[in-house]
Amino acid sequence: MTYQGSRIRLIMDWRAAVIAGLLSGLLTMALWMILLTMTTGGSVWTPLHHIAAILLGENVLAPSQSINWQVIVTGLFIHLVLSIFYAIILAFIIHRRGLIVGILGGAMFGLAIYAINYYTFSALFPWFFSLRSWIALVGHVFFGMMAGGIYESLERDVYIAEDASAPETGVSA
Repeated sequence: MTYQGSRIRLIMDWRAAVIAGLLSGLLTMALWMILLTMTTGGSVWTPLHHIAAILLGENVLAPSQSINWQVIVTGLFIHLVLSIFYAIILAFIIHRRGLIVGILGGAMFGLAIYAINYYTFSALFPWFFSLRSWIALVGHVFFGMMAGGIYESLERDVYIAEDASAPETGVSA
């Protein structure tokens, strides 16, 4: 498409991707906290301790009787940064494909993230090996569905102008 001598191209909506990452990350963490507490009877903070251990080390894995805010904030920060990162990748894949593709594609993306996190990164972070469960699987699929659905719901048309005399790359958004 051209406009006043320039070609314009539709690009991914970064704002929608970041919001989708934040919201789906928070909703997924809430789901994990509820499911783990209900099924294991353990501490509601356990998921954040496991995530914080990526940066703080294995000594923070076991939640203490008192709330350690450094561990909680670190775990939440890491989780949200990863959620935004994964949502941006997902948005790049599903961009302009519609809500149904966003949700279903997001579910498949969540399944892929689960496989990567629990079957490869467990070599770097061995405590993830013991976390392979239906709860982790459901959480990752839920994350992908929410991130894809939220992104497609919030996505706006964002265009950039390119020089019309520049050769076509053959890649379109």
